[in-house]
Amino acid sequence: MIKPLEELISALSRLPGIGRRSAERIAFFLLTKPEEAARLGKAIEGLHSRIRRCRRCGNFAEGELCPICAGPGRDQATLCVVARPWEIEHIERTGEFRGLYHVLGGLLSPADGVGPEDLAIGSLLRRVREEGIQEVILALEPKVEGDLTAMHLLRLLKPLGVRVSQIAHGVPVGRDLESADEITLGRAIKGRIPL
Repeated sequence: MIKPLEELISALSRLPGIGRRSAERIAFFLLTKPEEAARLGKAIEGLHSRIRRCRRCGNFAEGELCPICAGPGRDQATLCVVARPWEIEHIERTGEFRGLYHVLGGLLSPADGVGPEDLAIGSLLRRVREEGIQEVILALEPKVEGDLTAMHLLRLLKPLGVRVSQIAHGVPVGRDLESADEITLGRAIKGRIPL
């Protein structure tokens, strides 16, 4: 295979969710559609110069504030804490949450050398104290690092007099109970809601 094509396939296959075969299909498509290749190149080229982090919450933004922080009609007393900016979009698509967000920038992971000082915990506490936040919802991944981060945040937030809750974890819709592991099923039982 010619070197420029192999370089493109190699670069594409390093992206999450794209294996070698998908990378080849994309590369050959771009090779046969120069206008699409140019459009993609332009979008990628401007990515880091046009997008920054919201100074208030840490989400992705074009200006100083992201559309959520700058937009009207959000519940200013409720704050949803996520590990990464792209998790905000998943929650927004549900249409169920109308409050504000705070991005930690990851999860505590002593094994990987990620401690509290590596996350945006100080700015979270400052926002709770200064912005009149009444409830903090922890929307962190249901794994050891998420639980560790949630426990650490709970210990810091409780003395501030704010209500702290966590999103429910349980069996995904459309899955059989037998395919759920014991931890997920246990959390689903503990997080049950009255009907």
